[in-house]
Amino acid sequence: MIKCHLSRLMGERKLKISDVARDTGINRGTITRLYQETATRVELDVVDSLCAYFGCQVGDLFEYRRASSDAS
Repeated sequence: MIKCHLSRLMGERKLKISDVARDTGINRGTITRLYQETATRVELDVVDSLCAYFGCQVGDLFEYRRASSDAS
């Protein structure tokens, strides 16, 4: 599974969803889905904008975690 760390990044900077949407031009619904980890896909331009905004790498925003049922 892919874990999104947007809520942590926003919390560290005390940002609201509306702040990030306004500052990046990313649709508020997209930010909300990433924040709540309900997004099923994300466009690369959104990832690029978020990484530029937070000054981070893709790996700081997203993390791959093996699902417990996948463990052998």
